[in-house]
Amino acid sequence: LQEVVSEESEEESNGVNLMEFSDEILLHILSYVPCTDLVLNVRRTCRKLATLCLDKSLTHTVLLQKDYKVNKDKVKQLMRDIGKEIYQLNMAGCYWLPSSTIDHVTRCKNLVKLNLSGCHVTSLRLSKMLSTLQHLRSLAIDVNPGFDASQLSSECKATLSRVSELKQTLYTPSYGVVPCCTSLEKLLLYFEILDRSREGFMLSGQLMVGESNVPHYQNLRIFYARLAPGYVNQEVVRLYLAVLSDRTPENLHAFLISAPGSFAETGATKNLLDSMARNVRLDALQLPKAWINGSGLLQHLKFNNPFYFSFSRCTLSGGHLIQRVINGGKDLKSLTSLNLSGCVHCLAPESLFRKAEDDIDSSILESLVVSCCNLRHLNLSAAHHHSSESIGNHLCQLLSRLKHLLSLALPVCSITDVAASVEKPPTTPNLVPQTFGRKVRIGIQTYPRNLGDQADQKIESSVFWALMGSLRFLETLEIIGSSFSSAMPRNEPAIRNSLPPCVRAQSVGDSEVAAISQLTYLQSLTLAQLPNILTGSGLVNIGLQCQHLRTLSLANLGMMGKVVYMSALMDMLKHCKCLRDLRLEQPYFCAGAQFFQALSHCSSLQRLCIVSRSGTLQSDAVMSFMANCLEVIMCHMFMGESLTVCKNLQQSIVRSFQAERPALNVVIFPLLHEDLTEVIRDVPMRHLDEITLFKSRVAEEPPNLWW
Repeated sequence: LQEVVSEESEEESNGVNLMEFSDEILLHILSYVPCTDLVLNVRRTCRKLATLCLDKSLTHTVLLQKDYKVNKDKVKQLMRDIGKEIYQLNMAGCYWLPSSTIDHVTRCKNLVKLNLSGCHVTSLRLSKMLSTLQHLRSLAIDVNPGFDASQLSSECKATLSRVSELKQTLYTPSYGVVPCCTSLEKLLLYFEILDRSREGFMLSGQLMVGESNVPHYQNLRIFYARLAPGYVNQEVVRLYLAVLSDRTPENLHAFLISAPGSFAETGATKNLLDSMARNVRLDALQLPKAWINGSGLLQHLKFNNPFYFSFSRCTLSGGHLIQRVINGGKDLKSLTSLNLSGCVHCLAPESLFRKAEDDIDSSILESLVVSCCNLRHLNLSAAHHHSSESIGNHLCQLLSRLKHLLSLALPVCSITDVAASVEKPPTTPNLVPQTFGRKVRIGIQTYPRNLGDQADQKIESSVFWALMGSLRFLETLEIIGSSFSSAMPRNEPAIRNSLPPCVRAQSVGDSEVAAISQLTYLQSLTLAQLPNILTGSGLVNIGLQCQHLRTLSLANLGMMGKVVYMSALMDMLKHCKCLRDLRLEQPYFCAGAQFFQALSHCSSLQRLCIVSRSGTLQSDAVMSFMANCLEVIMCHMFMGESLTVCKNLQQSIVRSFQAERPALNVVIFPLLHEDLTEVIRDVPMRHLDEITLFKSRVAEEPPNLWW
């Protein structure tokens, strides 16, 4: 857009002049330009654009959360120019901006919504800023060690008393600003407190002195809590829940707690759930598995028009799911998001005598599909969902009826054709066994070059091919092995050994990956533990056909002893012009010159993460890649190289590119080093949560939980 005026004469000669478009069309085009560029650059090109760039439709909401080029000076100038016109400001994840940047937010006197998650904000700065924002109704902040609520001024507390929506990420045991928010209707809590300090001391879940004020939940409609692993997080969230157990808000309609591992039910939480069963009707529900397993809770809870359910990792059987949640198969068209990840028995009538690998009951899935026909987000990963040989009752055939799906997560073993898996043994003469082998010759193309060749390998009438053909508008797809676990879990040492894939998954490979290329609007793709990947030819099809792909995560494809799909991956990357995030997890991955040369074709790439046990890298190739790909602001590589090699490369990248890329975050470290967890704790939460750590993200949270 900055070149509009300079190219005007050329456009006129071709009969096209952008400035002759209507204001409505130009405003729509300008809405795709970052606000900092509009205000600081584009509006200076001509008078017409100078007026349009300051239109209320463009300045009402300012999004800086992924504007990685913004710096303190740009924010300062932006607030000076349009501060009074901004009503919604999102600076979430701007970890690179100094804390003094927040001082300029005081110019936005009319702010109604403010998101500062991931920004450095002290108690005093927060107090000074909020004292001037009298119209604020929605706030998101972090509570870091050293936060002191006693430093908040009376003017600040007056502003907080009018806030109705609060998102608070806790890195230290604290109530934060919750006790000051007496009008809360929506409360989102993210607990990221570590069990040990940097010095190795065990932390306590007790709140700091002076933080005994009681939260005000009487107007609460939405309560959401997400816990990172660790007992301290569990202790602190119980303090938040204690007030709820005394008096359950009458208007509560969404109650969600996401807790990994074991989070035992106590007398207080049981009283809370009993009170909810008596007094409220819910529209969204998520509970720790220990609170649901073996209890009759779901039988007593009442639902209004539910839009989100998550029973992740619960032992809920399909019979209970249909009878207690879906009301015996009655109409549940309001449900748009359902997370059954890790529910190994959710598609079986009962779980008492059933093995996790037994076939599913297709009638349960059919009832689910018929009742919840408007589902947009469905997660069935981390379980063995094996279809029987009954014609027309395959899981893929039943799911193809869900025409509104936008995101879907499935286990690898659920997409295989039953006949193929029965007729074809797990290992064929052409299948490379899952053992160590010789190095792959990268330079020779050994895979089909187009869709027609791929179709010759496997008939396109497979159930998974048909499913992909029926879900034309799918934007997010995850195909994850039921026994897959990442090599670098949260807060623990790297995993050295992985479990073998499910027997039913042994036939899933290149042709299934090629079927994904039918998803024209695909934006995010995750493939993990597909054992029968021989060449990776399907990846090339995806690169050619899925031109909207922005996020790609590949893990443990094919045999573990060598990267059999490297040649196809490099060919694929040459076509991924919109790719922004790439995560690769594969043992023995060689991040060399050829790989980075291919990756350089991804001109939009911003974040790269490679996790590879015994993997190698070429420092010169990495430096050349960083120099060529100017948009890259995150480079995380956890390989098999020595600590010295990793540190030298990390320092070289930071020294060479930090000045021109203020948001640059580089972590290069040996995967199996004992200090890995200490290094991980310094990674900005935005990168850690969105790309560095592997997890299923489909239906992880209710849609539109926060703006």
